[in-house]
This record gives sequence, C-alpha cells and structure tokens, in this order.
Amino acid sequence: MREICFIVLFLISPLLRGQEPLSRIPNCTLVATEWADGDSFAVLLPDGKQQTVRLYGADCIEIHVSGDESNASRLREQRRYFGIDEILAAKAIGEQAKVETFKLLGKPFTVYSSFAAAGGDGRFSRVYAFIETQDGKDLSEWLISQGLARAFGVVRQLHDGTRAAEWKEELADLELTAARAAKGAWAKTNWENLPKIRKEARDENSELELARGNQKADESQKIDPNTAARDQLMTIPGVGEKTAAAIIESRPYLTLADLLKVEGIGPASLKKIEPFLAIQKPNP
Repeated sequence: MREICFIVLFLISPLLRGQEPLSRIPNCTLVATEWADGDSFAVLLPDGKQQTVRLYGADCIEIHVSGDESNASRLREQRRYFGIDEILAAKAIGEQAKVETFKLLGKPFTVYSSFAAAGGDGRFSRVYAFIETQDGKDLSEWLISQGLARAFGVVRQLHDGTRAAEWKEELADLELTAARAAKGAWAKTNWENLPKIRKEARDENSELELARGNQKADESQKIDPNTAARDQLMTIPGVGEKTAAAIIESRPYLTLADLLKVEGIGPASLKKIEPFLAIQKPNP
C-alpha cells in the first residue's frame, strides 16, 4: 500500500507544485519574421514544426503598434515604466531588443516549455518558454540585465528546480542593476519625472479596469482559470494584467476557492469574478 501511495504521489506531484513539467527541446532555430520582437518570436523545432514562443519573466518594449490600439497602449505604459519622455525613444529600445534577440539566437538554442498558452496576437498560437542560448545564457535574464526588457510577466519554476518566486526576485535584481548602470532603456530614464509618469500609468490602468468592471460580461461563457490565457482572463471585470499573470503563476486550482492563494485576490474580489469562472474537470 505504501508503494502504491508513493507512485500516486509521484505522478501527481507536478500538479501539487502548481506546474506542468517542462520539456527540454535542444537544437531549435529562430524563424526570422517581421512581426517578431525581443520577447516573442517564431521557433523551428527539430521535428520541423514551427511554434511561436513568449519568454517567461521578461517584457520588451512594443514595436508593432501601427493599427493596433492594444499594442499602442502597452507601448505607452512601458514608456512610463522606464520613465522615458519620448515615445519614439522608447520604441527604439524595443527595436534594439529585437536585434539582440536575433543575434543571440543566430545559432541553435534550447527551448524549455510546458506549452502553456500565452495568448497575445490572435493570428499566432503562442506558448510560454525559457530560452537557453548556445553559450548558456537565459534569454530573459540577459535582456533584463542589458536594460532591453523589464522584469515583468508570467514566471514559473525553472527546469533546474529554482522556485518561481526566487527567480522573480533574481530578475528584479537584474533590472535594478541595469537601471543603476544606465543600460538600455534606463539610459533614457528621466529620473526626476519617473514618479509622476508612473502614477499617470497607474491612474490610467485603474480607470480602464473600472470601465471594464462596469461592462456586462457574458456569464454563460465560463473561463477555466487552469487553462485560460492571460488576455482571456483580462476580459473578466476587475482582472488586470498583473492579476491575470498571478492567476497563471499559481495554477492549478482544484476549486474556485483556491484562487484565494493568488496575490491580489481576496474574498470580495473572488466573489466578483466567480460568476465568470468554472473549473473544467479532466476527461476520465
């Protein structure tokens, strides 16, 4: 009986840790596309399949904003985060990030992914991934350390066992070091104006979330917090980008009450979002 219990525990342990296991895929190559940016790009897998990946933990400045209000709004928010006065100066940093990513991925590299949906542009099926370059660099860490990305977005346990929370702190330290050295975007930072423009961003986000909360969402179309992409979660009234990322990081959920373990969700907010959610039971 003890042996059976051990086997069952071993099989479900990834779920108990809140993570699907990562697959290690070596000898991947970059597919050069116009729409790519520093943190989202197409990869050719060794089996010949093409997959769009989105980096864990790093957020590069948007560069494709023409005709896309969502990306334009995101570029404005990123400019404010870095404290950059001019929008074109911020966009230029995004272009630098793309060039750096393409340079680092010019040789075969390794992808680590559980193929969790990353949402984003509806034209592409994106999945979250870690990228290890041929010389052993973690791409997210490198971009942040060079000031070409901020430590922001979905994180998870690494393939070497490093806990998500620990890695998140390490990324924040890399960002702080890059800012202190005035690297990349941080070389453009207007430090005197930074508090003001960051407050503007927070006020604008709060206003948008309030407006979204006043909309009548379709409660008949339940969203599964275990499988929903970030953008899908953000359609729920009161759920912003930060909360959506936290929901993804804290998976899985056996019941909706488990959402109380998510940072930023308390009893009152859970009651508000619960009508739009449902845990889908796996097929037997």
